[in-house]
Amino acid sequence: MKKILILGSGMVARPIIQYLLHRDFKVTVASNTPDHTAKYIDGHPNGVSVTWDASDESSLDNMVGNHDLTVSLLPYAFHPMVARHCISHKKDLVTCSYAKPEMRAMDQAAKDAGIILLNEMGLDPGIDHMSAMRVIDSIHGKGGAILKFYSICGALPAPESADNPLRYKFSWSPKGVVLAGNNDAMYLRDGKVVNLPSKDLFKNPLKYDFPGVGMMDVYPNRDSISYKDIYGIPEVSTIYRATFRFAGWCETLDVLKQLRLTLPETFDMTGMTFGQMVLHLIGEEKPQPQPASRVKEIVAAKIGIPVDSYALNAIEWLGLFDDTKMNRKVDSTFEVTSDLMLQKMMLGPDDRDMIAMQHIFIASYSDGHKEMIKSHMLDFGSLKTDTSIARTVALPAAIGAEMILNGQIKLKGVQIPVVPEIYNPVLNRLAEMGIHMVEEYGLPVPEKIF
Repeated sequence: MKKILILGSGMVARPIIQYLLHRDFKVTVASNTPDHTAKYIDGHPNGVSVTWDASDESSLDNMVGNHDLTVSLLPYAFHPMVARHCISHKKDLVTCSYAKPEMRAMDQAAKDAGIILLNEMGLDPGIDHMSAMRVIDSIHGKGGAILKFYSICGALPAPESADNPLRYKFSWSPKGVVLAGNNDAMYLRDGKVVNLPSKDLFKNPLKYDFPGVGMMDVYPNRDSISYKDIYGIPEVSTIYRATFRFAGWCETLDVLKQLRLTLPETFDMTGMTFGQMVLHLIGEEKPQPQPASRVKEIVAAKIGIPVDSYALNAIEWLGLFDDTKMNRKVDSTFEVTSDLMLQKMMLGPDDRDMIAMQHIFIASYSDGHKEMIKSHMLDFGSLKTDTSIARTVALPAAIGAEMILNGQIKLKGVQIPVVPEIYNPVLNRLAEMGIHMVEEYGLPVPEKIF
């Protein structure tokens, strides 16, 4: 029986543990949350739980050496460490995270070891790549060219569960989502490079009417232009990768950023209330405790928006204007804001979560005709079973691990799932489990998409 090591047992771990246990693999789950692990293994005789912390590298080396393949569900910063031990022991690795430069630098060493370091086997990155490449390769296979490509994905509460002012809930830690809001963005529009600085990321979001959901906001992700090479579409004149949110999120995040409430830089908050912290951030010298309503008025006047604006009401609801001691010392506003979100915006037991993904392609062919192709996915889950984010992140990695150990993936080195050898069987298997893209070919080309 092949042995698989899973590192980490966070909120997306249960589907991969259950998938692999029910396919006759011996599964060891190593994490610092053994209570979670026990629930996820659920008494299965092929499952073993090991208490382990990512700082214990010597134990990691032993565990990697004693298993046939490792799946890392750890934060991406730990993946290079795990990869080095996999190379040393000539054992394959699967992750759900972006293949960062430090990981890509191990390509030749992995090939020399005869192993694959398969990254980006989650949702975004992961299913987004695979579903896009299936359409791109189909167009290229018919001699066509990709003129425009839009790819948008959002992990959200289902519409009926988006019942707080930010219209968002987390089924995992909010810290990564808040921190990502500090990124710049870059994309290609009609052949011209568009650079969007962090301060403008949430201003003027695009609008898209998603099938079965309704109108949503769209804002761009980091560097879209690099995907010309990743997806093999040098001919494309517009390429735009982005995120879905319900109306309210972008407006509120834009004001949070104006107030410097999402930054990782630290300062001394000793003795401050939430409201005093905000007043300090907008330049008040020695701010005194104030009622939340007064802090809100001062902030509105300072940044020049109505006191009853949607964003300020949402920030007030979050608690950032409160006359309540924070009990913080040296800390960052990013930590304060994300901790409040953690308290108030987690997915509840009666809530559903949702994954919405949309690709749009404009393709042209040698005979002169053009078409629009759309490919979309809408998936729901809940804490009572598995959340949609857990299923869509964990199951591609589970299928990838299974395929590697069954000899169905022959590739070596650092890989991501942009080749038919990987994406076709993974997408087919996901479809059997109800996770599938709806593809529409031959649509008329509109004058304007966004």
